[in-house]
Amino acid sequence: MFQLPVSFAKSLIALVLTLPSISALAGPQDWRAPASAANRPNPVPVNTKMIALGKKIYVDNCLGCHGPQGRGDGPTAAALEKKPADLPKRIKETGEKDGELFWKISEGHAPMVRWKVTPMSEAQRWEVINYIRTFGK
Repeated sequence: MFQLPVSFAKSLIALVLTLPSISALAGPQDWRAPASAANRPNPVPVNTKMIALGKKIYVDNCLGCHGPQGRGDGPTAAALEKKPADLPKRIKETGEKDGELFWKISEGHAPMVRWKVTPMSEAQRWEVINYIRTFGK
């Protein structure tokens, strides 16, 4: 079994612990997807079955921070340094397209997870978008 030298492991831990503060210094709080993402079409049809699948994925992975209606008021949101987005409000204000939402879910933005490197498939990310679109309706 390979073991890291203790000094390297301590340095790595220190770096990981500073990442949230580094990202806070990186730029403005307005998080926008690149223009190239905006026109990417959602390949998952919007129907009752796909919305139900999206809801299950959302409840399992997103509700903790974003809350039951996506308002950023989930049970773990209070413990975060940066408040999760109020999804219906943000989408209404910005008019974000499905492709932009897909990019954001995929890329993450501290403290949000990068879902493209977790067990959430591309199809599941699109299904979540279909479910999020039902908020506020």
